[in-house]
Amino acid sequence: MDIYLTQFTLWVAAYAPRVVMALLTLFIGFWIANKISQILSAALRRRKVEETVIPFLASIITVVLKVVVLISVAGMFGIETTSFIALVGAAGLALGLALQGSLSHFASGVLLMVFRPYKVGDLISAAGFTGEVEEIQIFNTVLKTLDNKRIFIPNGAVTAGAISNISGQGTIRVDMIFAVSGSENIDKVRTSIQKVADACPQILKNPATDILVNGHEIGITKFDVRPWCNSAHYWDVYYFMQENVKKQFVSDGIRGPKPAMDVAVTNQA
Repeated sequence: MDIYLTQFTLWVAAYAPRVVMALLTLFIGFWIANKISQILSAALRRRKVEETVIPFLASIITVVLKVVVLISVAGMFGIETTSFIALVGAAGLALGLALQGSLSHFASGVLLMVFRPYKVGDLISAAGFTGEVEEIQIFNTVLKTLDNKRIFIPNGAVTAGAISNISGQGTIRVDMIFAVSGSENIDKVRTSIQKVADACPQILKNPATDILVNGHEIGITKFDVRPWCNSAHYWDVYYFMQENVKKQFVSDGIRGPKPAMDVAVTNQA
């Protein structure tokens, strides 16, 4: 009995510090993991990331950190962790290869929600489609196109190319070109177009509408017309100007373009 008691005492003396250190490491490690998760959640909320994504990301970070803590604690007891780490790594690699397409779209979705190049309600062009953003999902971005189609674009395809946020600035310039007869008075044409711009309720007064001579061709004078409006009114302004400029030209007696050609005839005897 004395022998067993002596061995137990020696075992306790040898392993008690390790047990205490392991428990402290476990407790402090889990506390740090939870704290990092809370800090990450707060940072994502400050960036106005979608609320449904925040708990998911925080839980992933927490689980990864706690697994690292557990492996460290196991190593403190002398447990060989190399094989375990290799097994976890191999399983992660196999899962990643099996789901690489979905994981790519998922990662892209997380990036879109964190960095927010666009938000719900913005008019954007991405992956060859133009439309209003209806939803930003984990794997897809949902657009409502201008002809009222619902398009699901994989997030990986969105982040793989250029993203044009048409309405992201709040205001937008509507660029148009109008052509009249080359013989028309430039100031008269400019005044006529300005009347239409002033009559459109969606066009902003500041900045002012640009009405600029674009160029001259035989029988044609072209004008660049560039009014500004709120992004939501882009198409209202565009179609208003297209219809009413034509009407105003007719009312003011401004003739449309008449392409001409000079023909020189040489009489050779």
